[in-house]
Amino acid sequence: MSTKKQPAALRPCGPNLDPHQVIVAPLVTEKMNAMAETGRTYAFQVNPWATKPEIKKAAEILFGVNVKHVRTMNCRGKTRSYKFRMGRLANWKKAYVTLDVNSKPIELF
Repeated sequence: MSTKKQPAALRPCGPNLDPHQVIVAPLVTEKMNAMAETGRTYAFQVNPWATKPEIKKAAEILFGVNVKHVRTMNCRGKTRSYKFRMGRLANWKKAYVTLDVNSKPIELF
């Protein structure tokens, strides 16, 4: 009896995401502005289900640029006090997108 392997799914888990669902918002800080000017690296808040290839594809489609590589990190939500109780903000995912040398810069404003 032969056992055939099932073809691997394109997405290991989670829903299929459109490009506008992958990138939630750009992160605009002094550090990110300096990184954009010197290293051609931009930071975005992304969907926690998004993978690196999906983030790369979404940035190329939405902004019309060539992406060299993507780095991601999961950020824990901060604890906050609400009146007499302690609460927590939601966990979120950050992505650093580095553009190719020949690519045009992303205009965020």
